[in-house]
Amino acid sequence: MRIAKKAVVLTAVISLMFLALLPTPQTSAQDGTKLPKSIFIQAQAMGQSQQLGRTFSVNIIIEEFSTPADQKALLSAFTEKGNEGLVNAVSKMKGKGRIAITGTLGYDLNYIRRFPQPDGSVTIRAITDRPITFGEAWSSTRSMDYSLSGVEIKASKDRKNNTGTLLPMCQFKMGKDNHIEIEAYQNPWKLVNIRQR
Repeated sequence: MRIAKKAVVLTAVISLMFLALLPTPQTSAQDGTKLPKSIFIQAQAMGQSQQLGRTFSVNIIIEEFSTPADQKALLSAFTEKGNEGLVNAVSKMKGKGRIAITGTLGYDLNYIRRFPQPDGSVTIRAITDRPITFGEAWSSTRSMDYSLSGVEIKASKDRKNNTGTLLPMCQFKMGKDNHIEIEAYQNPWKLVNIRQR
């Protein structure tokens, strides 16, 4: 049963975050520069499958976007040392913003990219190393292998049909045919009621 759930999770997120690492001709003109005004995004996270019925608020603040050089550094680190290399490379980057569950301090988002789409919508993807709790480190639980967090926001042109996905604990893997895949420790959280201020 556990293997089946794992496969469902992989299928659900396989195309989500790896695109943040791949080169793309469409990048933001603001990449690598401090934004004149921070982007503040509020959303409601809704549990799926095992977390069904659970919900919490998420706040994301974006101060700047990552550069193509950051993207290249992460790809190189992943190619050389897999997920461990990716985690090390991300942890050395300075924060470009923050993510927090309402009522908590949250933590830095170290890699954030913005992808304009042909239909006028914008996709924002972020990856960061997540804080490891004392309990995880003490018990050396399996969750320690999932030391990255990822988020994707799809902002529609009319801002009424915004969608998103949150992966609090995940790891990147090289799958069949040399495709980068993501494995989530738990099912992804669906982001709804997304508002940008």
